[in-house]
Amino acid sequence: MQDSGNVDLQDQRQRQRYRGFAIAVGCLMFLLGMSALAGWLLQIQVIISLVPGFPSMAFNTALCFVLSGLGLAASTLAARRFLVAATVMTGIAAAIAAARLLEIVTIGRTFHNIDLLITRFVIPPDFIAQIGGGMGPNTALVFLIANLSLLFSLYVERRSQVVQELTSYIVITLGMIALASYVTDAEQGYRWGPYAAMALHTAVGMVIFGSGLLARSWWMQPANRAQIPLWIPAAVCFTGLLVDLYTPLGVANGILYVPLVLTALWFGNRNAPLFFAFACTVLLMLGFFAVRHNEAAFWQEIANRTITAATLWLIAILVFYFMRNNHNLETERVRFGALVRGTPDAVIVIDESGTIRSFNPAAESMFGYTPQETIGRNIKMLMPEPYHSEHDGYLAHYRKTGEERIIGTTRMVSGRRRNGIVFPIDVSISAVSTGDAKIFVGIVRDISERARQEERMKTTLAQLEAYTAELERSNHDLDEFAYIASHDLKEPLRGLHNHSRFLLEDYEDKLDDDGVRRLNRLVRLSQRMEKLVNDLLYFSRLGRQQLAVKRSDIGLIVKDVVATMELLLEERHAKVIIDGQLPDVVCDAPRLTEVFRNLITNAIKYNDKPAPLVSIGYLDRFVGQDGTIARNVFFVRDNGKGIPQEFHEDIFRIFKRLEKSQDSDDGTGAGLTFVRKIIARHNGDIWLESEVGTGTTFYFTLGKKREGQNAAA
Repeated sequence: MQDSGNVDLQDQRQRQRYRGFAIAVGCLMFLLGMSALAGWLLQIQVIISLVPGFPSMAFNTALCFVLSGLGLAASTLAARRFLVAATVMTGIAAAIAAARLLEIVTIGRTFHNIDLLITRFVIPPDFIAQIGGGMGPNTALVFLIANLSLLFSLYVERRSQVVQELTSYIVITLGMIALASYVTDAEQGYRWGPYAAMALHTAVGMVIFGSGLLARSWWMQPANRAQIPLWIPAAVCFTGLLVDLYTPLGVANGILYVPLVLTALWFGNRNAPLFFAFACTVLLMLGFFAVRHNEAAFWQEIANRTITAATLWLIAILVFYFMRNNHNLETERVRFGALVRGTPDAVIVIDESGTIRSFNPAAESMFGYTPQETIGRNIKMLMPEPYHSEHDGYLAHYRKTGEERIIGTTRMVSGRRRNGIVFPIDVSISAVSTGDAKIFVGIVRDISERARQEERMKTTLAQLEAYTAELERSNHDLDEFAYIASHDLKEPLRGLHNHSRFLLEDYEDKLDDDGVRRLNRLVRLSQRMEKLVNDLLYFSRLGRQQLAVKRSDIGLIVKDVVATMELLLEERHAKVIIDGQLPDVVCDAPRLTEVFRNLITNAIKYNDKPAPLVSIGYLDRFVGQDGTIARNVFFVRDNGKGIPQEFHEDIFRIFKRLEKSQDSDDGTGAGLTFVRKIIARHNGDIWLESEVGTGTTFYFTLGKKREGQNAAA
């Protein structure tokens, strides 16, 4: 298959050849007409009639050749001035021909006013009388339809190519009829009735003119150019007319014109059989009117020619539909071929013996073989063992029993490249019946990358299993540590605390003030140490214990928390308000109670205002100062000191405190750590916005959970 760029280039070159031929024909017609005009002006009769006794080319005929030739050549040039010139010249030629035909129809054969209108001003009257005659009706008809088709193609794009191609066939046919009549000395072919005849060189010029029109039509649309030389159907037309002139009943023509119609099978234009049928019908009519008829056989000959014409049209229609169907099949074949060539998967076609019949570019890239190296060889060449040895046996079993083991399915097998490398492939095979034989179409996909990914996934899964085992071991060690810390570590702390209290109770009066202060300090430190251990144990359990979630009223939770903090609120002159309606959510209510308790406590304890105010609310949609957007957001806002931006993350670290509150001995700095952990266990997030000296707002979300669901640790 050629590259599309090469095809376009070849098409352009072919168009240029057609255009060049049309221009050459136009120049040749111009020279022919100018030669005849020179013969008239110089009164050289041999130039006008060629052979003594033959009809002469009329002055207007020569003028029409000049005009038509220049119009034909100018019509192939792109500049607007050439378009105007072609319009003017072909229009004048068509007008001269139309006026001559009108004169013949209305006045009769003895008048030549149209010819004399121009001739008498430049040619002596005695020479005009010596030559006589004028433009024949067949000559006028050819110039009229040919120049009208040129005008039509200049200004109407739709169907203009088809009209001009059909016109060219008619012009060539009429010219060939006249030439054949000169050869066979049958005057009826070049002289229609009692009117002026078509000269010999006029007939030659008509054939040339028709060829130029045909070349121009193919230049307009190269896809319709003929695939056989034009002289073949022309020779058939010529021979058919000769036979027609010597077989009055036209018996031979019905047979002879059939191959002429059938030659349309070799033309690119699907309308060619209809054009040839039309041309053959014209020939049949001309053959009928060109000879004198016997009155006894007159109606018999009419019936014979009518049947012949009907038969030709029937064959032409059958050929037309055959060519149309063949064109559709060819179009589908081209589309399928383009699809096969363009697909990223390898497509390989084999016959029943396993011989490769088709090998697309993707297969060439996949296996490393060219189509020339694979087509005609057995498909086994692309298979490693054991598939290489088993394949012929499978095909033999299929031919014998018809049992389909892999046809219609997709299997993962192995292929072998040209360099011997074996790689994994997916193969999907389908059977296609073509008459009595079957072919098998295999679609092959290289899954080497997928196999590597699966291998990496297996390795990753093994590593994940190892990590999981390690994590389980670490959790077990953590459980053991928690057990030791809750029993063995707390026991010495209690001992230190108790013995310090005993010393104070028994020997306080015997110790000086410094000793009493140090013992009291030891009691407080042991108590704080026990709180730290308890918080650490609680944090470790918080990440591993399940959450018992259910639908809970957040408003009730907040009210319960506030009720338990009445003493603190009274001492600090603080107030907690609920801003709007708080929704029901699915959560672990005890854990969420702890969240609100920690946030409210911190908002009161770390507040420098005389009347601390804490506001709790809910937002359907939240837009942060940095442009972030969140939905279903709870907030706890205070009017306290505020937290500098650089400490927004540090406050969530365990045992991290920015400053001591008035009740600092009661806290360990783990409250916000617990808050973040609980919210994370609810698949939520927590963040804050703060302005130093104005206050802080904590925002948090809770993820979606089903009521009654227990979140695993």
